[in-house]
Amino acid sequence: MTKFRAGFVLCSLFSATTAISVCAAAEHAVAEHAAGEAADTKSLSSEELSESSRLLHDAHQTTQGSITVEGRAISYQAEAGVLVVHVKDPMDDDPPAPHDEHGNPPPPPAEASMSYVAYFRGDKEDPHRPITFLYNGGPGSSTVWLHMGAFGPKRVRTADDTHSAAAPYRVIDNEYSLIDVSDLVFIDAPGTGFGHLRGNEKEKAFYGVDQDAHAFANFIVEFLSRHKRWNSPKYLFGESYGTTRSAALSSILESEKDLDLNGVILLSQVLNFDDGADAPQFNPGVDLPYMLALPTFAATAWYHHKLPNQPPALEPFLREVENFALNDYSQALAAGTTLSAERKSQIAAKLHEYTGLPADYIERANLRVNGGEFEKTLLGSETTTGRLDTRFSGPTLDPMSKEAEYDPQSAAISSAYVSAFNDYVRNTLKFGDRMAYKPEIDVEKSWDFTHQPPGAPSKLPGTTNVMLDLAAAMKQNPKLKLQLNGGYYDLATPYFAAMFELRQLPIEKSLQDNIEMHFYTSGHMVYAHEPDLKALHANVAAFIEKTKSGMAGQTS
Repeated sequence: MTKFRAGFVLCSLFSATTAISVCAAAEHAVAEHAAGEAADTKSLSSEELSESSRLLHDAHQTTQGSITVEGRAISYQAEAGVLVVHVKDPMDDDPPAPHDEHGNPPPPPAEASMSYVAYFRGDKEDPHRPITFLYNGGPGSSTVWLHMGAFGPKRVRTADDTHSAAAPYRVIDNEYSLIDVSDLVFIDAPGTGFGHLRGNEKEKAFYGVDQDAHAFANFIVEFLSRHKRWNSPKYLFGESYGTTRSAALSSILESEKDLDLNGVILLSQVLNFDDGADAPQFNPGVDLPYMLALPTFAATAWYHHKLPNQPPALEPFLREVENFALNDYSQALAAGTTLSAERKSQIAAKLHEYTGLPADYIERANLRVNGGEFEKTLLGSETTTGRLDTRFSGPTLDPMSKEAEYDPQSAAISSAYVSAFNDYVRNTLKFGDRMAYKPEIDVEKSWDFTHQPPGAPSKLPGTTNVMLDLAAAMKQNPKLKLQLNGGYYDLATPYFAAMFELRQLPIEKSLQDNIEMHFYTSGHMVYAHEPDLKALHANVAAFIEKTKSGMAGQTS
């Protein structure tokens, strides 16, 4: 899940035996580091963590559980915890001197405790089972959404396209959990969930496109080592900004960690932030966002019955709109001020036919309507459509505003997800007492959106684009398979933009055969619509089943 708008469209690892991190005071750092090598931090209680809050510790709690799927019981182990990652392996450097010439201790290195919940099918881990690492986006979001809505063994029930009633919420066995085909590790981004940051310039060390991807790479490598899962089939599953992360992360794992992935699964994809529909008006001359958002405008108007001539079926209608967007609409936008008044009126009339917006409004907008304007305008001045899922709608906060000022879909379900997880993690997983869980944090002011793609000598100025990263991972590992999933009613990361990006990847045509795409009659959080959760599970499970064999499936 993500809530960004205008500004957000959205190292090597420490030793596995290092259990307690370098602390702020050098004398503590040396003592705690040495003690940590022998410490069994699995038994650290929440109280001990709270009492020594200046230090970051690894800790976890293991429980047993079971769910019933189609009348069949599936048992599993659950491990909820925090794992400390560093920008640099602290064992690589000698311990710092206790004090400098002025008697001051050295600044502590940056580190992050990243919280997670892992599920392993059966009574003990099977090192040959697939393992999937899942995360949401933001940036600045925890993974409560995928955990409690999509693939965890328990999920919270919410209303389909309206605001869910307040607590008590209904948490049920998730018959669409991916535990049937893969072990699962839900990872919270640095600073979110139960995690914390410590050390010198800690935000600078973890809050950024490249910094974040390296933190996740270090987490994954350490998790594989601790759980002896290096020879398991491995998958990444990212949603929203998590797909941005997956692109950068897959390249890092391949090029820096020598780790081939079996597959990368993308949900509600954004690779190039120039394609976003939120604020293209601040980037004049780049009209692609208007074209790529148009099919989602059309799908939304179709859903709410706002089209002047309602087509009977959605998908054939969308194919027509996609063709118009890439041809007549694209040419009209590219013409700029040379576009004749007659042709402008013709295009506006067609846009009215496809979006339900008044033709005069479209002309006054110079044929360019952004996502927020569409959400505010489609249903009239008193009702705003959703952004993450445009099937949702809610009362407009300010009828005189130009754009939507909130997201009715996010407001409709967030309480259910966050409340259900806080109850579940403490009462069922037995982790998190006396700790605060942060579902989302505001990292907009701290986030470094500059990025160094493969082959570039340094970070590049401009909008984040990780298409080169994903292309590099697919070239270096030509067996890597990719699955795209998206919702037709998603205006945060429009489905046609995701399709366009993958078709523009700088890879040879043969590698395009490694990509499959699936689209659903729902929004950003495809799984919030139960029929699509069922279809999503079927597609992802089939993807894992057909890609998990690796070398074991090849004959000599």
